Amino acid sequence: MSEKILLIEDDVEMQTLIGDYLQNYDFEVIAYAKPKEALAHLQTNPNHYKVIILDLMLPQMDGFDVCQKIREMSNAHIIISSARGEMSDKILGYGLGADDYLAKPYEPRELVLKINSFLRRETKAHHKVGDFEINESKMEISMEGYVLELTKIEFDILHLFLINTNKVFSREVIFNALNTISYNAKDRTVDMHISNIRNKINDDSKNPKYIKSVWGVGYKFIG
Repeated sequence: MSEKILLIEDDVEMQTLIGDYLQNYDFEVIAYAKPKEALAHLQTNPNHYKVIILDLMLPQMDGFDVCQKIREMSNAHIIISSARGEMSDKILGYGLGADDYLAKPYEPRELVLKINSFLRRETKAHHKVGDFEINESKMEISMEGYVLELTKIEFDILHLFLINTNKVFSREVIFNALNTISYNAKDRTVDMHISNIRNKINDDSKNPKYIKSVWGVGYKFIG
């Protein structure tokens, strides 16, 4: 499935050039010339795009204001594409939430390389396991779309389970996998953290859907 990219560019010639070039690399480009229309669209589709390409010299609004508005409603990777190439503009852009800055004129291939580089990093940082999604860059785990409120130790344990589904872990192995505690603690310490995780993912210990106790050994996550 093609990755969708939002392009905000009022220069029709440049909009066509970028759009056509990206489509050659199997990207689906949704383009807007007016930033207010683009922001209205994004507001109703905040998670629709992973990459947004933004010109700075726009009608209706200053491009930096648009950048700030985008960042307030979306975690998309913002690439500023602008003829304003001064260092002060780049510093301001990054400060308002931009992730990359390309000063025009530039080779369209460079834009493709930046997009692909980000998408590769994002793929490595995100893992979906059943009802759960791991965002390693943010150290977050979501369940059915909702971010779980986990402590550092709870995150580490659940992360260990999710990337090793159906594998049995002893309490000792779980302890050794964590940097924050040592195996000198009593066995019930890990049991306490497992219990807290179960409560947060609504997993019944008597009839578990996710974390199963393995008698005499430890635990395994059912994948």
